[in-house]
Amino acid sequence: MKISESNWFEIEDYLKSDDRCVLPLGSTEQHAWLSLSVDSILSEKVAADAAAPLGVPVFPAVAYGLTPYFMSFPGSVSLKLSTYAALVSDILDSFYATGFRRILIVNGHGGNTPVLPVTMEWMERHEGARCRFHDWWRAPKTMATVREIDPVASHASWMENFPWTRLPGRTMPDVQKPYVDFDRLRDRNSKGVRELIGDGNYGGLYQRPDEDMERVWTVAVEETRALIDGEWA
Repeated sequence: MKISESNWFEIEDYLKSDDRCVLPLGSTEQHAWLSLSVDSILSEKVAADAAAPLGVPVFPAVAYGLTPYFMSFPGSVSLKLSTYAALVSDILDSFYATGFRRILIVNGHGGNTPVLPVTMEWMERHEGARCRFHDWWRAPKTMATVREIDPVASHASWMENFPWTRLPGRTMPDVQKPYVDFDRLRDRNSKGVRELIGDGNYGGLYQRPDEDMERVWTVAVEETRALIDGEWA
């Protein structure tokens, strides 16, 4: 159940019998021809779809993350690492204070991964707390499904082009973009990154049939649900 569709009385009742919740992490950054909110849309939806049959609360996605390398693309927003670490820590503290003890973080943006140590430090400070960090799109079964469908897939390519992330009335390029040279990306500022990747797609087709996307999504939801409902001991 989404927190946005719940009231506090319902959450208080829920906490009498369960202490799990899900926190999606996203970002606001360029995704070529797709929405700037791709990472937030996908992390929240995969979390909500996975948690729905279990009745576990899903909080709204944190819409801003760590994306300094895209700051030459208008519309992108990046937080400082110290700011983001403090933000995630404060959210986890709030969960603990109100009774949650088992938290699954569903991360939708690779740039947010440096915050993982924050969850480890948080568990050290909070007796009985558990926190799992799940990069949903590159979890083993989900990524294997992506590679089986089309091994040329990356940021802002077809693998992020779902009906709920594409924008109405925009025509996608009908080509397979070659992979960018990732070694050249590592030592460039945001201006250099934009010069190298152009429209923002890192490599691959821009869109594949919805049947392919449904296949990826089904695996991703099941893989995420297994973490919510699995062994926490």
